[in-house]
Amino acid sequence: MKITCLGGGPGGLYAALLAKKDDPARDVTVIERNAADQTFGWGVVFSDETLSHLEEADAPSFRAIERAFARWENIDIHRRGRVSRSTGHGFVGIARKRLLAILQERCRELGVTMRFGEEVTDVEALRRDADLLVAADGLSSRTRARYASSFRPSLDVRKNKYIWLGTTRLFDAFTFAFEETEHGVFNLHAYRFDDELSTFIVECPEATFERAGLAGMSTPETLAYLERVFAARLAGHRLRENRASWINFTTVRNESWRHENVALLGDAAHTAHFSIGSGTKLALEDAIALAKGLRERGDAGAAIDAYDEERRGLVLRTQKAAGDSLDWFEHVPRYLGFDDEAFDVSLLTRSKRITYENLRLRDPAIISRAAAEFSARAHREAGVEPPSESPPPPMFTPLRLRGLSLSNRVVVSPMCMYRAVGGVPGDFHLAHLVARALGGAGLVMTEMTNASPDGRITPGCAGLWSDEHEQAWRRIVDAVHAQSSAKIGLQLGHAGRKGSTKLPWEGEDAPLDEGGWELLAPSAVPYKANSRVPREMTRADMDRVRDEHVQAAARAARAGFDLLELHAAHGYLLATFLSPLTNRRTDEYGGSLAARLRYPLEVFDAVRAEWPRERPMSVRISATDWVPGGLEVDEAVEIAAALRDHGVDVVDVSSGQTSPEQRPIYGRMWQSGFSDRVRNEAGVRTITVGNITTHDQVNSILAAGRADLCALARPHLDDPNWTLHAAREQGFSVPWPSSYRAADRPARR
Repeated sequence: MKITCLGGGPGGLYAALLAKKDDPARDVTVIERNAADQTFGWGVVFSDETLSHLEEADAPSFRAIERAFARWENIDIHRRGRVSRSTGHGFVGIARKRLLAILQERCRELGVTMRFGEEVTDVEALRRDADLLVAADGLSSRTRARYASSFRPSLDVRKNKYIWLGTTRLFDAFTFAFEETEHGVFNLHAYRFDDELSTFIVECPEATFERAGLAGMSTPETLAYLERVFAARLAGHRLRENRASWINFTTVRNESWRHENVALLGDAAHTAHFSIGSGTKLALEDAIALAKGLRERGDAGAAIDAYDEERRGLVLRTQKAAGDSLDWFEHVPRYLGFDDEAFDVSLLTRSKRITYENLRLRDPAIISRAAAEFSARAHREAGVEPPSESPPPPMFTPLRLRGLSLSNRVVVSPMCMYRAVGGVPGDFHLAHLVARALGGAGLVMTEMTNASPDGRITPGCAGLWSDEHEQAWRRIVDAVHAQSSAKIGLQLGHAGRKGSTKLPWEGEDAPLDEGGWELLAPSAVPYKANSRVPREMTRADMDRVRDEHVQAAARAARAGFDLLELHAAHGYLLATFLSPLTNRRTDEYGGSLAARLRYPLEVFDAVRAEWPRERPMSVRISATDWVPGGLEVDEAVEIAAALRDHGVDVVDVSSGQTSPEQRPIYGRMWQSGFSDRVRNEAGVRTITVGNITTHDQVNSILAAGRADLCALARPHLDDPNWTLHAAREQGFSVPWPSSYRAADRPARR
């Protein structure tokens, strides 16, 4: 088999040596445009996990790499004159030039042909001449461009500028520093990679770059400027460059990594932001998987398919973590005003790979400090004395919203049950909501409850438009208050164009065959192709719907609800006013965001005026529609800021469900980033949602300042006592219902 590796970086060299090692009879060649000793950048970083993969794949090269490592376990964080150190982080650094030399030497030992200083212009000729062409030709891959119709790449050029430098200052820890200048904030990522040098990566927002005049500076002027900015970190040492220039990070994704007998590998296939140190790691692990595919499948095409199958999910998860980390560094000003430990936890958990409990394993002291700081702040803001013993986990600290005091930060998320009859909640709703209240959550939310019969999604949806509804809800609210310490909130909404459908188990989003009702929406745009077309609302319709919300709010107040949430998310009526996908109006209620926001604010103001002053109000919003041309998170921040100015107490930040064309990016805590941005840019308390399943995740979100409350839906369906069990798993004591205490004691023993 003839294998050609285009690109002599770490990925291409490693793929070549593994292919030759597995079968010495293979004709393996590496072609690199640069000279053998010419490389860019300074050091690269590996984790312990990566090292175990390298040792298993090729012990000789691993041992040579291991001897050249610089090791550290500490992370230093410099911000506003404060230095904090977090311990227990196992990483190693190695000079990129040294790594390449080791891999080149191993290739020579194995008989790999290496051709340096050779520019390839005809990729197709190279492909036809080989049984397998490994395209490891980097970010600006010619191979990817040549076969773009097969690979279907997407390149996302990010906001920050960065420059990769070196210095003789030998840092004894991985160092993050945040220097605030008259031009803006500069971020530093620095680490030692051998006995003489450290990597020194500086990044800043585009606006800071422009204000500082860096675009017009020569390289010596740039180095001098950065030496002044980071004088305290450099301690008299100078910066060095290696053909360095300011660039924007580009996130590369490809729908396929194969074109016939061509395999994309490393940066040609995917990139991950340097803040989690994964570019070289991904390339080497790609090479390991491709070598495995060749061993097991033999045929080049089948090997590439096996490689793609094994690696794609892992790479996507890494890219998601890298994207979360990248986003944090692009928005550092959000966090600079955080309390000390909150800033540190936010930084260290930014990618969601390190969580609250994982950080505790690495560095118990930082979690102890963070818990104490969080508890002190929470109890102070709630107006109650903190416990005299050790501080509680963040999720078990109190929160005060106007006159409402919540005992903890766990919310039972609104979940439609579709069990109401004529909109009236019955015994099922009583049992369902009281069970969750007994389970220890601080706040239990009802399902979306509609202010009118034609505001329902289905005939099984709950309502609040008559005395009968009010009495039924009062029965439930009284039971929750009598049987538990939980508070209960009502989510009030109108289905809009998504109404008059069958129960989900009879046909999700399917229109009713009979007995349906007229649909209202800001514009006559149906939800799906088979959905009924709504009628564009007139001013009279808008007045009626607003007044129905006000009347329902009055009933909710009399029923004794502690909190009222207005539903302006998920493609329901108020959400469709906010989204440009669904609001096509040409009057004062359509067009600009201010115009699209006008009617939802009108409804909010009217409801807020009716709702008791001492009781808080929330609004649920969709931070993005996940559709090009739809609502984006920038606008969500503006919406939240407007709601803040109109008196909202907390914004419940969700996303999507506006259009069936949506393309969400799922994952653990996948919507907490939206809450983070809304909370810390709009300056308003938030509830976050979205695949939060463990107490560790709840504590991670809260301690890092990404939300003030965490709402869980499915975990509470699975386990009504989720919060009580979470307390027990953390060794924290909370009151169990008297009749249930016998179940808690044996479990603790």
